[in-house]
Amino acid sequence: MPRHHVPMKGTELDLRVYTTPVLDTINAVPGLRTSADFLSFVHKTFFSFLRANLVLPSSTLNSTISTPLLDPSSSQTLPPLGPSSLATMSSAEDEVLLPPNPLEGVPELITKPLTTEDDKVAALKLVADSIAQQRNIAARAIIFHPLFMAFYIGLMAIVSQYLYKDRGDMGIVITTGAGVTMACLIAIRGATAGYLHAAEEMTWKWAQNEDGEDDVIIGSRFGEEIMGACILRLERNGNGGAKKKSKSGKLGGKGLVRAWTVRVKYRGKGVGTELLEEAVRITREKLGNSAEIGFAAEHANSKKVLPDFFNSTFKKREARAARALEKVVESMDGKKKK
Repeated sequence: MPRHHVPMKGTELDLRVYTTPVLDTINAVPGLRTSADFLSFVHKTFFSFLRANLVLPSSTLNSTISTPLLDPSSSQTLPPLGPSSLATMSSAEDEVLLPPNPLEGVPELITKPLTTEDDKVAALKLVADSIAQQRNIAARAIIFHPLFMAFYIGLMAIVSQYLYKDRGDMGIVITTGAGVTMACLIAIRGATAGYLHAAEEMTWKWAQNEDGEDDVIIGSRFGEEIMGACILRLERNGNGGAKKKSKSGKLGGKGLVRAWTVRVKYRGKGVGTELLEEAVRITREKLGNSAEIGFAAEHANSKKVLPDFFNSTFKKREARAARALEKVVESMDGKKKK
């Protein structure tokens, strides 16, 4: 093949042979003289092509209002804006939003003398229930008394000593021990049955004095439920059949609390204190400020069906009740002095 020899001038290359075609190619495009002009031409051409392809004809814009408009159009407008909520908001003086009352709908606790027969019967039933509940207290007093515990342990020891000979007798020992335990519980149940009989004796006649005058029955009502009861008997002073009045113009005497109880689930919430306060108020109102008030010796819960050494729990309860009444009297007298 024929070989082309590049003309050489000495030892240097002649660059004019290679640069001339490139320059001629760039200059072939009219108006482009330099490489900067060429780049500017390419940019303008690219963006013109891109703009031409992004513009959509207006005939294709038939979608909903939410479709974005890519070219100016006067056929579709945004819906008119309504009035601002801040402009229509009422002032604080016109409308005040208060938080809901958490006690709304909760019935009020009312403590006052009961007047209707149904309410009085409900109060007497509540007192009868408190007497029957003493049976459980008496049963616990027997079970946990040291004398009974010593008796029970000795009895179980005798049964084990008599029946247990080897491991094969373990079943009969356990069965006999269970029977002895059940017999002891039945005996305790029979020993405390007197409280049930005392509760059954709580009748309407119990709340009347010898002259047939009804005692004052005070009740604490929560809605439709009688949750606490106090039975107060007013004993007026007498002098040879004549009734003597005090300096205040009222008959002297004393008030006797014959029953005072609250339902188990409401105890410890101040209901019993309100009952005693109402009893003191009625006594002072009917008999004068100098009238005394205290628990009757034979009140509804005073009956004891067990020997005295089992009744320490009941004595403590009576002492607490007496102290509670004393505190109420002192508190009310202190308020009057102020």
